[in-house]
Amino acid sequence: MKDLIKKILKEESKDEYIFEIPNLGFIPNTDLGSDKGVTEAWDELLRLLNGKPFIFDNNLSLYKGDITSLGNLRSVNGDFELQDVNITSLGNLESVGGNFNLININITSLGNLQSVGGYLKPEETPITSLGNLQSVGDFLDLFDARITSLGNLQSVGDYLDLSRTDITSLGNLKSVGGYLSLYKTNVTSLGNLEFVGESLILKETPISKKYSEEEIRQMVKVVGRVIL
Repeated sequence: MKDLIKKILKEESKDEYIFEIPNLGFIPNTDLGSDKGVTEAWDELLRLLNGKPFIFDNNLSLYKGDITSLGNLRSVNGDFELQDVNITSLGNLESVGGNFNLININITSLGNLQSVGGYLKPEETPITSLGNLQSVGDFLDLFDARITSLGNLQSVGDYLDLSRTDITSLGNLKSVGGYLSLYKTNVTSLGNLEFVGESLILKETPISKKYSEEEIRQMVKVVGRVIL
């Protein structure tokens, strides 16, 4: 077992160990072809690490199993999918290098998560706040979600859809690379927003009643249409 731990030791400092996990296949005697096997492999990994911080240097999919904790997972370098598992917090997770899918997960905040390199798409997941999240490299789809706060979000690389949500403020948001839809929200101000790479959809919002297209374009650089 000591040899197994040595294989995944990436960095050692006086205060903590950082382990790099290539994939769940390195855990011996587990069948990753079944939901139960994935759960057993994950539980064994957390037991081996015993609370030590680690990163996952590949895609990671945890689904349909009795998984209740992410342990001290700090980062997933590839895509990350959580589906139908029993966690209630992302714990100390700080970054996802690829796409991040959250499907039927009972969490209300993204907690310490700061960046997602690909897209972020929560489905049937009651997130109300994006927490410490600052950037999403691809799209962020929150259409008809329970979201009430964008937290520390500053940039989205592709589109950001906030249609039919309870959002009232864009917070620290500065840039959206694709379209931005605020359709049927109660957002009253564009706040710190500086750039929208495609259309800005403001139909059925207080902003659409308060400002003209010309006034909006003086506030924000919009490459596409301004839809009031």
